[in-house]
Amino acid sequence: MKCVILAGGLGTRISEESQVRPKPMVEVGGKPILWHIMKIYSAHGISEFVICLGYKGYLIKEYFANYFLHMSDVTIDLAHNKVEVHQKGAEPWKVTLVDTGEATQTGGRLKRVAQHIDGDFCFTYGDGVADVDIEALIAYHRSKAVKATLTAVQPPGRFGALVLDDPLVTSFQEKPKGDGGWINGGFFVLSPEVLDLIEGDATVWEREPLERLAKQRSLAAYFHRGFWQPMDTLRDKNHLEEVWATGRAPWKKWK
Repeated sequence: MKCVILAGGLGTRISEESQVRPKPMVEVGGKPILWHIMKIYSAHGISEFVICLGYKGYLIKEYFANYFLHMSDVTIDLAHNKVEVHQKGAEPWKVTLVDTGEATQTGGRLKRVAQHIDGDFCFTYGDGVADVDIEALIAYHRSKAVKATLTAVQPPGRFGALVLDDPLVTSFQEKPKGDGGWINGGFFVLSPEVLDLIEGDATVWEREPLERLAKQRSLAAYFHRGFWQPMDTLRDKNHLEEVWATGRAPWKKWK
């Protein structure tokens, strides 16, 4: 099974970083968050990726074109124009990079990579990580006989909360869950038939296609109660850095 990743947005809410690189290339622990997402899927046996490029997409192309050098020890003989590799550390990934346009919406980007899809596939955003069990998610999707399954999550609260016994404060609760509601956390599993619901570049995946699937009763929700964190702002990026620095990042399921 392949995984399609959206990596073309402007990332305006994290402009401190996205002015110089696309949002999926913003680093956490010295690696682009896109790399972290791919490692999540790879840890569950998925090694073929289709990445939808847009804003500054050439930087993502350059990253993967030079990936072997990034991940290996090498000696470069400038006099003889030779490169000797001493240690190979690159993953066994097959990565297809597709320019889907700078102004294209999320559904339009998916439609533009249709020729690279050949069966059920995973689909997610290039700016968030989670400890989702991808294999269980795929099995759940297949068991429901639907065209699409999304991962439903409860976003973390932005601020700490007070535990009160009026009028006294009895304790503090650090960043509890939000209001208890479930939201679309990405990490989809989709049938290729969903591509027929996308009209063109202006189609927003989260609007008409998902709404039509819901009305058709062909959209399932896989409830994920574990870790999930998007990287929408610099605050989110710094939080992910702090979690990674502990050495116990919940989404790190690889060795």
